[in-house]
Amino acid sequence: MISIAVVAGDPITGEGAVWCLRRYPGLNVLSQEEHRHADVVLMITPEVTEETMLLMESVAARSTSPGMGIVLVTGHIGEAHLLRAVHHGLRGVMWRQDSTYDRIVEAVRAVAEGGAALPPPVQGELLDHLLAVQRDVLAPLGLTTSGLEVREVDVLRLLAEGLDTTEIARKLNYSERTIKNILSVMMNRLGLRNRTHAVAYALRSGTL
Repeated sequence: MISIAVVAGDPITGEGAVWCLRRYPGLNVLSQEEHRHADVVLMITPEVTEETMLLMESVAARSTSPGMGIVLVTGHIGEAHLLRAVHHGLRGVMWRQDSTYDRIVEAVRAVAEGGAALPPPVQGELLDHLLAVQRDVLAPLGLTTSGLEVREVDVLRLLAEGLDTTEIARKLNYSERTIKNILSVMMNRLGLRNRTHAVAYALRSGTL
């Protein structure tokens, strides 16, 4: 059962959404007093404004549900608001003119399962932003989006290929002591137990 809260820009829209959603099996539509316990929050607004963002931030701050996701039904959301919204749990965006309750419920279920429901233009904006952060912020500092330094990634890639410290040092033109230091600093920073754990971390984060 998915617990869902409805937050709308006007009461009539909100009441209509609640009535429609209650017809779908597997959804538990919460009362306003229970909103903080929602697995998914459905927000409906003609256009995302600063007031919308403050409301979204308030919803996220009050939530007691780990991994709470927000599905937004709107006519427009600007890039700056989009990035802030993602930070506060936005996982689904639906254009108001194209939305039906069947589609909204599909998005709610996808978000509740840990997925996302984003139209292609929104996906593109987020990917462009990620690439810009990597290119303009992280790369000049020798960092990657996984939180690993570029040279740490190089060492882990060779570890994953089965090379030992001596072979890695030779490949990267470092001393063995430097390789050991790179690994030690990285594992302490990330709380990793050993080299195998470090390689697994890099694999899970998509770095390797």
